[in-house]
Amino acid sequence: MKTIKLFSILAALVVTALASVAFINSRLSKKTGGDTKGFAVVELYTSEGCSSCPPADDLVAKIQKEYDGKPVYILAFHVDYWDAMGWKDAFSSADYTKRQKEYASSLKVQSGIYTPQIVVNGKTEFVGSQEASLRSAISTNLDQTPATWLTLNVAGVTANSATVKYSIDGDDKKTVLLLALVQKWAKTKVERGENGGHTLSHIQIVRKLQSVSIKEKEKTGTATIELPAGFAPQGWEVIGFLQSKKNGSVTAAAKAEFAAQADAAAMPKGSN
Repeated sequence: MKTIKLFSILAALVVTALASVAFINSRLSKKTGGDTKGFAVVELYTSEGCSSCPPADDLVAKIQKEYDGKPVYILAFHVDYWDAMGWKDAFSSADYTKRQKEYASSLKVQSGIYTPQIVVNGKTEFVGSQEASLRSAISTNLDQTPATWLTLNVAGVTANSATVKYSIDGDDKKTVLLLALVQKWAKTKVERGENGGHTLSHIQIVRKLQSVSIKEKEKTGTATIELPAGFAPQGWEVIGFLQSKKNGSVTAAAKAEFAAQADAAAMPKGSN
């Protein structure tokens, strides 16, 4: 009887120890992001003419480094309504101002459009320099399992254009596929306006945003993106995301690098 009791006690201790290890591993996994389920598309609306924007630019650069290798996709949209106030932002576009206005409507932003503003997954907006709000929004979205998955691949590059293949897996209805051509970094010496005399650093600059209509039963396809002058594969990437036509929420996202495709093209014939 004593032997049986001893084995029972040992078995209970083993079970308890295993449970403790599993709990610790689970906590460590959550802390390091090992259990990441979802994604976060972080849209920053900014301008070189706005003196409040550099702190927001610095914040997203910090977040990008911190979440390197994880599904956090940063897109910097330079709006054009600051261009008449002393300095024209070379990266600005009326299309990005229009997109921000659409968010102001769908998210019911009482103050209208402003800079710097951040929108996460098309569902949450706040002042672009609010670090706590950004971290909270990213954490919340990374912990949500999406119903749809998107895969992107740069299939070919010519002097003027790139071919991007896409694949959609899951239950996705009434969405549009948006492909953002992104310049990874740039510096600008601002000569006039609120930031006159300063050199500004930018990351993840959206240089082109192209929509691709997706039919309900169409899960794969290709799209062609025009490339600007000065394009170099190592300094650019494509970020794609599916966005609801109804409420603007982002349901899936992915990115594709140009560098890998360029390296393959440069490989000598017969190489593995």
